[in-house]
Amino acid sequence: MAARRRVLVACVSACMSAGLVATAACSPGSGSGAPNAAPADLSATTPPGTEPVDRVTWALPYGEPTTLDPAKVGDYSPQTVEANLCDTLLRMNADLSLAPGLAEKAAWTDDRTLVLDLRPGVAFWDGSPMRPEDVVHSLRRQTDPQTQGLYGSYLAGVTGIDITGPNQVTLRTKAYDQGLRKALATSFGAVGQEAYARKVGAGYGTPTGGLMCTGPYKLASWKSGDSITLERNDAYWDPQLKPKAAQVVFRFITNSNTLTSALLSGEVDGTYELPPTSATALAKAKNGTTYLGPSTQNVLLVPGHADSPAADRRLLDALSLAVDRDALVKNVFGGAANPLKSLAPPLTWAGDPAAARLDAAYAALPSAPPPDVAAAKRLVAEVGAPSRPLVAAIPAGDQKGLQILTFFQAAAKAVGVGIEIRQLQPTEMSSLFYDPSIRQGIDLVLTFGYVGMPDAASYVGEMVNPGGLFNWTNYNNPEVTRLLGEARAASDPDVSAKAYAEAQALFTPTVPVVFLAAPHERMFMNKRISGAPASFGYMGMPWAAYLGGTPR
Repeated sequence: MAARRRVLVACVSACMSAGLVATAACSPGSGSGAPNAAPADLSATTPPGTEPVDRVTWALPYGEPTTLDPAKVGDYSPQTVEANLCDTLLRMNADLSLAPGLAEKAAWTDDRTLVLDLRPGVAFWDGSPMRPEDVVHSLRRQTDPQTQGLYGSYLAGVTGIDITGPNQVTLRTKAYDQGLRKALATSFGAVGQEAYARKVGAGYGTPTGGLMCTGPYKLASWKSGDSITLERNDAYWDPQLKPKAAQVVFRFITNSNTLTSALLSGEVDGTYELPPTSATALAKAKNGTTYLGPSTQNVLLVPGHADSPAADRRLLDALSLAVDRDALVKNVFGGAANPLKSLAPPLTWAGDPAAARLDAAYAALPSAPPPDVAAAKRLVAEVGAPSRPLVAAIPAGDQKGLQILTFFQAAAKAVGVGIEIRQLQPTEMSSLFYDPSIRQGIDLVLTFGYVGMPDAASYVGEMVNPGGLFNWTNYNNPEVTRLLGEARAASDPDVSAKAYAEAQALFTPTVPVVFLAAPHERMFMNKRISGAPASFGYMGMPWAAYLGGTPR
């Protein structure tokens, strides 16, 4: 669900091919806040920032991060910040392709051996060298119960993580796992200093414990309730990505009106995840530009637990029939989204060698249903309307989420189902995705999810496999589980795609989820700076290092 962890935690990523995104990004300065944006209006990049700049202020519209520990980040705010602090073994590009990172090479030498050739000469912020021991520790700690990490499942098939050379680490596995290498470009593949992590223990990634990483920026201060400040790492190992901004300050601004005012006044230079209402107000802003970029995000309504009436797929089908998705996309997203037909949006596999097969399988799925109130009422009568309003959760101050749920609330009322909207504080909302106790009083969660790496099978598995991190309703289809396992374990892309397509055809009509929309990335940037990637790739790359001032 990557969704608001938001869900999934993004945890399971997604990528696009350079070719596809190149055609979508042919005019870097084009995306505006205009409605009904066509693919040609999407920009993966923005014009390069060429000049030094003392300070850039960036907003976090989803609020203050709960942690910056790479093993625990799985939400928009923490990943937006942490991506600039802790380099990963492989790096994600703006077009969502993968490139070398802290590992110059990561390759399968056979179906059970993934070898990481580490980049020599990399130093942590304190000047000490990055060692293979740091890589081994960073990977292993994700399965340590003390860490309470989010990505330990990536290591489920790993039988050993060992140093096999002065600059080499080898992962040995039970079988081939196509998702394992791709995960190295996500927070799972971030490397921190072993000695520092052991010293601060549970404080790692907190305002008091901090971090020790190798990224282009280092954590300077974290003022809870106010801001996080990053300072440039002048000794950064990558000469092609020397940061031009001396400081990047992140402010926690969850109110859309406040954010709009701050962007218009220049008090804040930019933001990702620009709310649609702000985009409308900023459409004619003279001090900056709104960019639309390719994205692997999905908007879903997900039952909070198995005992909720909303866990009945028949009731969800009735609610799905009540919703006018075209009106939702137009009125809430300003046209900057597509209706969604399944859990993973198509761009998830755009870089896959078997993308054509996967595209065809997605196209063959039934289209999102047009509104049919009469059919929805018949389904509700068959299932039985809930005896109480269903409680649906969104973060407090999230106007986009409130718009969607208000829209959904009206549609549900028309077919005899009550919806009560509950606004949770951002920290509680973020924790909800991983803490079942918080979800007990919640029937539905509106998730703004994302796929973080180019592996739909891994992402979907977290939502449909027994024990999956986001399988909150205990959905269990043994054939789906078998097929997703086959998709992950197949080294032949066509075999993998065939298995995923068969699984998709089974889980799409049965998993208890309402598919709503696949939005584009929307980013605003003040004209005094440029260079930030405009695609959703920002979540997995040191995007702030691309920022620079514009010539005056």
